[in-house]
Amino acid sequence: MPMFLINARDKDGATSLRQDTRAAHLEWAKAAPLSLLVVGPILSDDEKDMIGSTFIVEADSLDAVQAWQKTDPYVLAGLFKSVEIVPFRWLLGDVKPPA
Repeated sequence: MPMFLINARDKDGATSLRQDTRAAHLEWAKAAPLSLLVVGPILSDDEKDMIGSTFIVEADSLDAVQAWQKTDPYVLAGLFKSVEIVPFRWLLGDVKPPA
């Protein structure tokens, strides 16, 4: 099944918006209708603040990932200044998805 990378960056000064929406975002992610391989926040250089989100997912198509990502509570709240969704291929590392 194809894999896709979602890389989303928060708007500057959006820490409180992220915190206010985090519980809903986590519930949304846990209920994903596609396979989540790697999920986590992007951190500031000092590792104190969350400044974005990254997902590596398996899905049938780029369109399916784009449609799902648009329903993220973070997106609906206007948290992100940018979102990139691109096809991804695993090459090396310990988190290789099952064949």
